[in-house]
Amino acid sequence: MTATMESLIGLVNRIQRACTALGDYGGGDSTFASLWDALPSVAVVGGQSSGKSSVLESIVGRDFLPRGSGIVTRRPLVLQLHKTESRSEEYAEFGHLPRKRFTDFALVRKEIADETDRITGKTKQISPIPIHLSIYSPDVVNLTLIDLPGLTKIAVEGQSETIVEDIENMVRLYVEKPNSIILAISPANQDIATSDAIKLAKEVDPLGERTFGVVTKLDLMDKGTNALDVLEGRSYRLQHPWVGIVNRSQADINKNTDMMYARRREREYFATSPDYGHLANKMGSEYLAKLLSQHLETVIKAKIPGIISLINKGVDEMEAELDRLGRPIAVDAGAQLYTILELCRAFDKIFKEHLDGGRPGGDRIYGVFDNQLPAALRKLPFDKHLSLQNVRKIVSEADGYQPHLIAPEQGYRRLIEGSLNLFRGPAEASVDAVHFVLKELVRKSIGETEELRRFPTLQSALAAAAGESLEKFRDESKKTVIRLVEMESSYLTVDFFRKLPQEVERVGPNGAPPPGDRRTSSAADRRHPQQDRGIPNSDRVNPTDPLGDRYADAHFRRIGSNVSSYIGMVSDTIKSTIPKAVVLCQVKEAKQNLLNYFYTQIGRKEAKQLSELLDEDPTLMSKRLEIAKRLELYKVSRDEIDAVAWVR
Repeated sequence: MTATMESLIGLVNRIQRACTALGDYGGGDSTFASLWDALPSVAVVGGQSSGKSSVLESIVGRDFLPRGSGIVTRRPLVLQLHKTESRSEEYAEFGHLPRKRFTDFALVRKEIADETDRITGKTKQISPIPIHLSIYSPDVVNLTLIDLPGLTKIAVEGQSETIVEDIENMVRLYVEKPNSIILAISPANQDIATSDAIKLAKEVDPLGERTFGVVTKLDLMDKGTNALDVLEGRSYRLQHPWVGIVNRSQADINKNTDMMYARRREREYFATSPDYGHLANKMGSEYLAKLLSQHLETVIKAKIPGIISLINKGVDEMEAELDRLGRPIAVDAGAQLYTILELCRAFDKIFKEHLDGGRPGGDRIYGVFDNQLPAALRKLPFDKHLSLQNVRKIVSEADGYQPHLIAPEQGYRRLIEGSLNLFRGPAEASVDAVHFVLKELVRKSIGETEELRRFPTLQSALAAAAGESLEKFRDESKKTVIRLVEMESSYLTVDFFRKLPQEVERVGPNGAPPPGDRRTSSAADRRHPQQDRGIPNSDRVNPTDPLGDRYADAHFRRIGSNVSSYIGMVSDTIKSTIPKAVVLCQVKEAKQNLLNYFYTQIGRKEAKQLSELLDEDPTLMSKRLEIAKRLELYKVSRDEIDAVAWVR
């Protein structure tokens, strides 16, 4: 079982290093659940000058941490201890220098400081990006500790005014995780009630279930005083035992006192102490390391099912996201051409769904026919064109020097042709309106084609090709609707006019006026010229008006009314035929042949040009690569956990 649990701790260490390499060190806004947050770890928390660094060095048995005044730890240090066989060489490795072994721990201290400066600069600022340090030694236990920046109360010169809050937020980010074990370090020469570490631990772990209390500097307490109330849990009770530590003095540090010697002296201190002798076997850095290692093993085993569940969920989510983003494209021209055609078909399918009603947008075309076109026809200025004055003018000009005998056919034709020409505007406007709708649907369909999102160059090429085709369809549609209007002008519906009541002069047999006619004598005929016959006195115009001399207003009103009736009939025809022409020339063509020209051009392109079309958005490529790496980590982690978790 021991070997199994040691394997689990080592596995957690490897997963943590891999998570950091992928940018997952907890608390981020990642799309996927953080694996780092799910891994149990021991977070070391303490105020500045609480002896935190000395505790870590005592556990490791090596002097390797940077020292100095102010904030020395400015990035989290993930310290992974690996127990090796006796007599094997001690060495250290950094996560950012995976192939370089450090056997001189003074160089380890320097590399920690240098790596911190690479991220934060030579300032006193902090960064949440952790440094990974693995130490392999026969004198350590399998354990992972995360050394966090020391809690402080004021900002010193060169630090941000928010440094106090920034450090607390970073520390809180680690200790708030339910899988985090809190190692709260407090100096014995300060009141435990004022301990920064205990205060924070109490906030995030009020029942003390995840907190281990450590009291340092027991040898520096005033004579006659001791920390038994704390160590025996009377001052502040935790679910786990308090552990006392005797740190090396500053003089020992300055003299580079051997850590093994410091450990022996610590054991002697507790064994001979009148205050702590009865607790000697549960005090000291060696006991603390074993206690934490055993507890970490227990927690890891308890959390394994939850970790596997999170990994399985993450694998499913990442597989689905990679499917959505699309898999990498093959490099050969044939595969690239096939991919482009598949993408075009996906776009074309969505575009047709918009037209056919499967998606919104196609109904706007019907709106053009049902609302815009009728409204435009109603607004045509027929009233002005068929006004009494304009009808009189056009009819009389058409007659020329010879007035018409029965019906002014030339005048009728001119009035009708002039009216029919007004239909050109609404006809062309309908074509343009449908063209605009189709362009919008193309743009919308490209945006809704998930598979296309990774290829901005292909999107642009598709949009341009579709736009060019729509322009051709529009031009053809305009020609067709104009022909419809011209057809109405070129051949009038004769039956319409034959059914109209004929305007003929009412005369009796032998040319005599019928009974009751006002012109009853030849004298009357002599008084009124021949052209005035059949026109009532009340309808006659001013004899000084050259046009009025020929016909009365009622005559022209009747002509205007007849033309208006004919135009109304033609308007109804136009209102029903223009939509048919537009659908045939634009909508149906767009459904069937939108990308035909594009397909022709694609078939002629060489491999390099096809690759350019499939040039992906760098952001998306980076995202896919990141997800693929994370997916591989999750799968490997799952396999390794399955291999060691339940070995007996």
